[in-house]
Amino acid sequence: MDYRELHKNALVIDSHNDTIVAHIRRGNLSLERGQEGSDTRSSGTIAFLRGHEEPREGAGNIQINLPKMREAGIDAAFFAIDVTTAFKNHLAYALDGFGYLLNDLTKSEADAVIVRRSNDILEAKAAGKVAVILAIEHADCTERSLNILRVLYELGVRSIGLTHNVSSWAADGCLEARDGVGLTRFGRELILEMNRLGMLVDLAHVSPSAFFSALELTKKPVIFSHGNAKKLCDHARNLSDEQLKALAENRGVIGMSYVPFFVDTKNPTLDRLLDHIDHVVSVAGIDVVGLGSDFDGGGTLLADAAEVPRIAEGLIKRGYSEGDIRKVLGENTFRVLRESIG
Repeated sequence: MDYRELHKNALVIDSHNDTIVAHIRRGNLSLERGQEGSDTRSSGTIAFLRGHEEPREGAGNIQINLPKMREAGIDAAFFAIDVTTAFKNHLAYALDGFGYLLNDLTKSEADAVIVRRSNDILEAKAAGKVAVILAIEHADCTERSLNILRVLYELGVRSIGLTHNVSSWAADGCLEARDGVGLTRFGRELILEMNRLGMLVDLAHVSPSAFFSALELTKKPVIFSHGNAKKLCDHARNLSDEQLKALAENRGVIGMSYVPFFVDTKNPTLDRLLDHIDHVVSVAGIDVVGLGSDFDGGGTLLADAAEVPRIAEGLIKRGYSEGDIRKVLGENTFRVLRESIG
């Protein structure tokens, strides 16, 4: 089995990157044309609040953009905006980032599709285009209003993380976990409304209590967009075996992350990442595993998107079947999208 051919023909979905903000903070770069098209007109809330950012050690200037997706055979990716540090400006921060993206796609005449329904991904792949899934980290982007949630849905946002390590109006974060506290009243209302609208609930970064409370409440599969197995790397951002089993019962998916300190505290390697996949499969089954790189936000285990096919190569060497590898590369995440957003 040739891993390059398998990866090329498979449906490949990456459930998390931070590349919109990275493009803005590294000089108003175009997601389609790189430095070309950079202009000061694009400066807005994110640029003002966050300032310039240098590339992370071990990674290229930009780890993933639209040309890199095409080159690497990544058919769809969640382009997330983390609003956590935009104190009292959460909504403006998110809208500035998405406005930047939409302006750039128009100006660069990019062959890209904003995903509103899961079939948009299949149609984009068939047409040789890449699919962009708009996502937000930290539910304070809603300003505690389900009306704003509806506007974000109409804009095209299809995934929202309840929080980002710290606690939000919706849920406790994994770094501020309180015994017996998980979801707030608003958090419960938010999940049910996201279910109704057709938005994917992302449980990455939430506390264990919030995680289990959300699974008890939601009527649709959820995603844990980027993280790994706590059994192999004891980090607050990783999932315990109990959580992995609960995620399997929900028919959800975990996007395996390329953040080194989610992989191993001493020797993070691609082989160790594959160990995480092996472990999740052994605990929760093959249908739970997906890919969630965290490119341009800390996912530096791989230098950039061009190295993603190495995962398929490694899984072949470990004896995974073609069908199971296709599930890991994107079919599992696509199933969750189909069942959650329609």
